[in-house]
Amino acid sequence: MSRIQEILKKAERDGGVHRTRAIVPDRATSSVAQALVEPPPASRVDPGIGRAEPAGVPVETAPIGFVHGAPRQASGHIDSHLVAAGAPQSIAAEQYRLLRTRVTRAENGRSYRAIIITSPNTGDGKSLTAANLALTMAQDPQQRVLLLDADLRRPSIHRLFGIDETPGLTDVLMGGASLEEALVTMPDYRLTVLPSGLIPTQPAELLGSPGMRRVLDTLRSRFDRILIDMPPVAPLADVAIASTIADGVLMIVRAGVTPKPAIERGLASIDSAKVLGLVLNDAGASATTYPYAGYRYAAG
Repeated sequence: MSRIQEILKKAERDGGVHRTRAIVPDRATSSVAQALVEPPPASRVDPGIGRAEPAGVPVETAPIGFVHGAPRQASGHIDSHLVAAGAPQSIAAEQYRLLRTRVTRAENGRSYRAIIITSPNTGDGKSLTAANLALTMAQDPQQRVLLLDADLRRPSIHRLFGIDETPGLTDVLMGGASLEEALVTMPDYRLTVLPSGLIPTQPAELLGSPGMRRVLDTLRSRFDRILIDMPPVAPLADVAIASTIADGVLMIVRAGVTPKPAIERGLASIDSAKVLGLVLNDAGASATTYPYAGYRYAAG
């Protein structure tokens, strides 16, 4: 039995992945998590994924750069499900602090500066997990944290934080805005957000472009942690493409909702060396104001 199969068996014993119920949208889910950090088996990433150009804009020549002046500041109200900011003393917020600790431990001395947050299916809670984890990491005064919305198909980070969707990542990649113009600072939470921008016609090609690599390299020079919210793994190529330039991947699995075959397919599409682990979301939810999970850590 492989190590990932052992994890899935454990999750089934704990009632985590075999039950079924209605799937709710990411933005409507109070997302809390159980980190199951375990190296998965060898993946099957297709090395032959091609790179095309978005209509009218050669991605190889899209300008990337900064302008003088400070990034824009957020002025909207954040979503109530962002408990790491709105209810920092809640049990749910404490679970995100535990997840932050487990991510650090999973690094095992290696540097995972840019981490993709994804899931097997829609509705697993990836965006709320990414947002709350970013807010939690930003509470460390020694960390400069960026939350990047790279879900270029169904972006939601701008709604969670009450900020404009544009200018954002796609505007930068297509030469419509500088990186500095697109960044949004949130001084109250010590967090910087880069929204998705306009929804492009060819998101996978933008994510795999040289311009995307240059953007991420530039962000690495400015931030200690970059959490990248991305679409679900299957059947899209987005995560497989972007994971080649990221340092690690966290996969969000919704307790009682995400079927085991979907988890296995999702893991098989990602380089196993990049996977930090599974995050079992909404496990053991109780009738409190913010449902939360009990952590049962499975070390790798």
